[in-house]
Amino acid sequence: MTMVAGPALVVGLGNPGPEYAETRHNVGFAVAELLATRAGARFSSHKRSNSDVAQGRLVGRPVTLAKPRTYMNVSGGPVAGLVNYFSVPAEEVVVVHDDLDLAFGVIRLKRGGGEGGHNGLRSISRSLGTKDYLRVRFGIGRPPGRQDPADYVLKRFAGAERKELEFAVDLAADAAEALLQDGLEPAQNRFHALSG
Repeated sequence: MTMVAGPALVVGLGNPGPEYAETRHNVGFAVAELLATRAGARFSSHKRSNSDVAQGRLVGRPVTLAKPRTYMNVSGGPVAGLVNYFSVPAEEVVVVHDDLDLAFGVIRLKRGGGEGGHNGLRSISRSLGTKDYLRVRFGIGRPPGRQDPADYVLKRFAGAERKELEFAVDLAADAAEALLQDGLEPAQNRFHALSG
């Protein structure tokens, strides 16, 4: 069963600026960039939503890919702006984000539910007035020892993780495409078996 082929919005979460470019918190940006490459699309500034936006087609659907230009904990404003500007219903929004509660490289898909202490998701839920959007949760693991999670997410990946990172980003991009093409349950069945 294939989903409707209407427009979708895929938002990768991260923080703007070169100092955050390869940190754990920015895996959402990395996935959005890979999807743009797959769609043959380029990011450019979209002033109305304070985001970088790329438009193209993925799995036969028109897709807007976005990277908010605000800090992650206030990304709700840009996401709401994108939803309004491109007339995409909240249930066709896919948010790709880092997740401390999953082991590194584990990909999980869900719709709605809690934000797990993730300030970016909290901001989006508040701005959209609903939690009923799709999420691609990208596991980054828990900080070692007593390291503060807020510091941990802003650090670059460790050596062993760096070797696996490209594969994990690829897997998350595949999972986002499966959500767009097949819907939540078939995508969950496929990807939850694949990772972790």
